[in-house]
Amino acid sequence: MYLPPHDPHVDDPMRFKPLFRIHLMERKCATVECMYGHKGPHNGHIQIVKKDEFSTKCNQTDHHRMSGGRQEEFRTWLREEWGRTLEDIFHEHMQELILMKFIYTSQYDNCLTYRRIYLPPSSPDDLIKPGLFKGTYGSHGLEIVMLSFHGRKAKGTKITGDPNIPAGQQTVEIDLAHPLQLPDIENLRDFSELSRIVLEVQEQVRREEQEEEQQQEEEDHSQQAASQPAAQPLGREGAEGEETAAGAEGTAQDKAPASQPFVLPMGVISRNEDYPRTCRICFYGTGLIAGHGFTSPERTPGVFVLFDDDRFGFIWLELKSFSLYSRIKVSFQNAEAPSREAFDDMLKNIQSLAT
Repeated sequence: MYLPPHDPHVDDPMRFKPLFRIHLMERKCATVECMYGHKGPHNGHIQIVKKDEFSTKCNQTDHHRMSGGRQEEFRTWLREEWGRTLEDIFHEHMQELILMKFIYTSQYDNCLTYRRIYLPPSSPDDLIKPGLFKGTYGSHGLEIVMLSFHGRKAKGTKITGDPNIPAGQQTVEIDLAHPLQLPDIENLRDFSELSRIVLEVQEQVRREEQEEEQQQEEEDHSQQAASQPAAQPLGREGAEGEETAAGAEGTAQDKAPASQPFVLPMGVISRNEDYPRTCRICFYGTGLIAGHGFTSPERTPGVFVLFDDDRFGFIWLELKSFSLYSRIKVSFQNAEAPSREAFDDMLKNIQSLAT
């Protein structure tokens, strides 16, 4: 298991923890050992479910128990998972979230189902190289997010989840067609000024989506009435308009400065204050928020901030919160998707599992 570093140190390396091992014997036999717990290896079982999927089962879960009971198990898990003790955590809400995570993860006793995931395919036109990133998520700690590019959109998909947003859900979506021009550094400190800029772009995006829907309806209608000569020019004008807009967007990105000063607005909470003080470019985006158990999920406006090739951030406007993401530089073998279609299918599958 690859575990993120201790919160909020996103630039630290990932941690490695073995969960099971297989001894290959003669005559094509093998023994499986569960590595979970603190009493050493013990008897386990692995079953191949189907292609790209297998399950593990511990046959001696008593090896996972500690003499001090669940309280000792929780304190040990807290030191290993979070690098701190319960006395270090003063925030009541954070204590509640951490306890929920412990109960959720420990109940499986290393009886788990594994499904293959692919790393996102890359293109020369991508803003940065796609891949896996460690991100700060407030009291939830550090989580793993996969950044992938899909034409005019970039998506951040949760590979690890929390009691609010499960793994597989799209935590952030970046609208690459709508770069944001940040105010000067002094005005950027004013949250209301940043909020005004973002909400104006949100309204612009809403209008454009309505226009696209109307245009699509007109094109569908014109195709149904293909005998009418007026139907053809409408389609051509719309296509030309899209090309012109795309060209303007490309020009806006090309003219963006190599770097510009950056600071979080007053009142925006960040788990990691050691974020970069310059950025390359910002885009309008949306972030997914929900209550416990993924109740009442909704997409809310935010700001995607690109710092460099390996770090980006996201300002959650409604939460007044900032997430900092840092690239995972572990090299994974045989993780490339066989095709773009296979990668897209995988994303749909993990999202359907989470839902």
